Amino acid sequence: MDFAFDNSFYVTMKGFYAAAEVAAPLAPKLLAFNDDLAKRLGLPVAGAGEDDLARILSGQKLPDGANLLAFAYAGHQFGHFSPQLGDGRALLLGEIVAPDGARFDIQLKGSGPTPFSRNGDGKAAIGPVLREYLVSEAMAAMGVPTTRSLAAVATGDRVQRERAHPGAVLTRVASSHIRVGTFQFFAAHYGADHVIRLSDYSINRHFPDLADAANPHIALLDRVIGLQCDLVAHWLGVGFIHGVMNTDNIAISGETLDYGPCAFMDRFAVNTVFSSIDVNGRYAYGRQPQIMHWNMARFAEALLPAIHAVDPVDVEQAKAIVAAVPERFREAWFARMRAKLGLVASSETDADLFDGLFDALERHSVDFTSFFRALAMLLRGDDAPLSALLPQRDGMASWIDNWRKRIDLATVDLMERAAAMDAVNPLYIPRNHLVEAALEAAEAGDMGPWRDLLEVVRHPFESRDDWEVYAQPAPETFGPYTTFCGT
Repeated sequence: MDFAFDNSFYVTMKGFYAAAEVAAPLAPKLLAFNDDLAKRLGLPVAGAGEDDLARILSGQKLPDGANLLAFAYAGHQFGHFSPQLGDGRALLLGEIVAPDGARFDIQLKGSGPTPFSRNGDGKAAIGPVLREYLVSEAMAAMGVPTTRSLAAVATGDRVQRERAHPGAVLTRVASSHIRVGTFQFFAAHYGADHVIRLSDYSINRHFPDLADAANPHIALLDRVIGLQCDLVAHWLGVGFIHGVMNTDNIAISGETLDYGPCAFMDRFAVNTVFSSIDVNGRYAYGRQPQIMHWNMARFAEALLPAIHAVDPVDVEQAKAIVAAVPERFREAWFARMRAKLGLVASSETDADLFDGLFDALERHSVDFTSFFRALAMLLRGDDAPLSALLPQRDGMASWIDNWRKRIDLATVDLMERAAAMDAVNPLYIPRNHLVEAALEAAEAGDMGPWRDLLEVVRHPFESRDDWEVYAQPAPETFGPYTTFCGT
């Protein structure tokens, strides 16, 4: 099978990665394959059998043209700088150019140790692999920029964590795997020349329109910040908590990268944390915008040698761009909230309306996802779904009245507004209790619940009577819920 690799990073960026090899599994078995994504990428898999796909996408049999490499990067982990991290349990097979001209990385995750493994086994257990596949596909279906999952392959091996688990490999697809931490690594260890090379490559690959800017490196900073503002606003809009927003997990492409201790919020609480290691709530739901700002400041610091090399005066402009992040995020977040609430225009009362909503959601412990769909039903004249969410029927009457006044001022068809709200507010998300049940079944050898859940979250806005159970919050007996880092 010829993937027609066109490996630009391997060819042009020698010195920015380490050669790596796959720990080939003895008995690979295909667990899941993303046919639609394969077509999007133009991969020549038509007629390929599951055994062939399993061998290729586990690393047992390398496709022609593969140039295996592990990316070098550093990163701030929970605020503390680690000067060398790198791909310790992933390696790049190569890059492909899709039929529409878009370039993508094809990466194996959990394929064995690399030079950056730091004595780790570099392998992955089936649970984290299937979690990332499921959640990344749900995010893509909701329109959230994200890496994608092409395949999950069982290796036939056992992976030792707190106990032995079945091993697996994830094939991940990304616009690239260049991270804020990639820039930090070369700024810390090699200086301006390497940062300039990395920035030039990144611009050429992701943002070629920036090449003619007066200072392309400062234009790169500005563009990446814009993408991150939009991304985090989107996360908050669907109740997503990344859980580990270290700078080595922040892709400059603006895609959600790494799904370790991630989860979706049920009942709204601004300080919700699911990660077992985030004991101080650094990456809590409501802190994600501030952490994004902090991460972008670290990106600016790493880019400064390149910015300064073009024009030292531009360093002050870089500082101003970073200082403006909160306002840029506010614009992105308010735009998303207006869409979620069916509002067609901005207003000077937006901040009060949104703050009042989140205060009420937390005060009444309302299910975040269900609320916005119930609000759309209220526009249709059905108040039963909203009443069912509230401990007292009129518990949010004052806020609802203010919101209805904003809707009525718009002089729009209410049914059209309700439909527009349903188009951006998911009905189905990967609810934590359903994810855990599906992963537990999969580890025991039953992929049925996982496949059923995957089918549902791939259609997050489409109401179906036979999917009603997937829209329900977790039962009271579920929790407290904890997620864990690592593959």
